[in-house]
Amino acid sequence: MDFTITDYKRCSVIKGVGRIDSATAPDLEKALMDLVDERKTIVLDMSEISFVSSSGWWAIIRALKEIKKVPNGQLVLAELNDNVRDSMELIGILSYFSIYDSLVEAIASI
Repeated sequence: MDFTITDYKRCSVIKGVGRIDSATAPDLEKALMDLVDERKTIVLDMSEISFVSSSGWWAIIRALKEIKKVPNGQLVLAELNDNVRDSMELIGILSYFSIYDSLVEAIASI
């Protein structure tokens, strides 16, 4: 899985395409942790993510825990499809994240 990172004044947006599973979760976690060291806020653009496995969610949750240690640090999710949102609800992590319907809303919320 390839990730693109776009830096804005107040945040970095990381966007992936495809699936986040046991094969791709380590790459995502590394990219997120690199951003944790650089930025106060990360927006994870999920618009082209079709599936997230438990290992993918653990990678995202670990990054969330680390970014919360940074003053004013946040990790927000944008543009979740129904499958991804349903998986979050099923495993009980929906309330852990700030979730926005559009990337513009997510960036504006910061």
